[in-house]
Amino acid sequence: MEMWYSDNHTDNVNFSIRINKQLFSAQSEFQRIDVLESVDMGKILVSDGDLMFAEKDEFIYHEMITHVPMAVHPDVKKVLVIGGGDGGVVRELIKYDNIEIIDVVEIDRLLVEVCRKYIPEIAGSLNDQRVTIYNEDGLRFLRSKTDEYDLIIIDSPNPFGPGEGLFTKEFYGNCYNALHADGIMINQNESPFYEEEAFQCQRMHKRILETFPISKVYQAHIPSYPSGHWLFGFASKKYHPLHDLDEVAWKLKGVKTKYYCPRLHKGVFALPVYVEELLKDVE
Repeated sequence: MEMWYSDNHTDNVNFSIRINKQLFSAQSEFQRIDVLESVDMGKILVSDGDLMFAEKDEFIYHEMITHVPMAVHPDVKKVLVIGGGDGGVVRELIKYDNIEIIDVVEIDRLLVEVCRKYIPEIAGSLNDQRVTIYNEDGLRFLRSKTDEYDLIIIDSPNPFGPGEGLFTKEFYGNCYNALHADGIMINQNESPFYEEEAFQCQRMHKRILETFPISKVYQAHIPSYPSGHWLFGFASKKYHPLHDLDEVAWKLKGVKTKYYCPRLHKGVFALPVYVEELLKDVE
């Protein structure tokens, strides 16, 4: 008997992956967590039925949300990751010797422990001595922070359910306050392809534009995510993602990647016409 996992991209579109076995399934205080072992996509992390990542292509998402700001900001020492309990963003951050502190705010303690047990290849990064994990609500955590971080990465879930508070104007304002005068904020910005998620893209971009003087959107191709076309937001108080890119300095760090490189960096901010028009509607 064949087993299949289907991720609902819309009411009329599913993305299905053949599964070998279910490794874990439980309901936490905040969400239902499943870890599945697939035939072609490796291990799959699922929250409330939605695919969080597939092992085969997660490196694309985690590299693009991390290395783009790291190639722009000249001296990141303290980083805040909102979400990120799977350890993927942290795995990329610990490649930088100049980073001294990585605070991870993940509300769901069970998610962290499940990833550590079943996906240690990724979550093992959370054991780095520079990492501190706070099992708190991200919005509440940020309210008391002022002028504290060089970089904030919002590795948030979908804009509903337990992560809904991470998509409000108040939250982005708190991020702004928590950053140094030259700080950068990065958020995952959903897919622009399907109507419902396109609306979420617009909503996030509008609220960030109202908060930060510099706000740009960039893209990546992530096969297991809805439509495969995914957006990220780059917001900063000072640095422009293209004008302030220091290609030579980044290469000298010797960071190993499988997707990101400065040459790609220059291209991902060139958006398709339909995405430009989508964003202009709220600009």
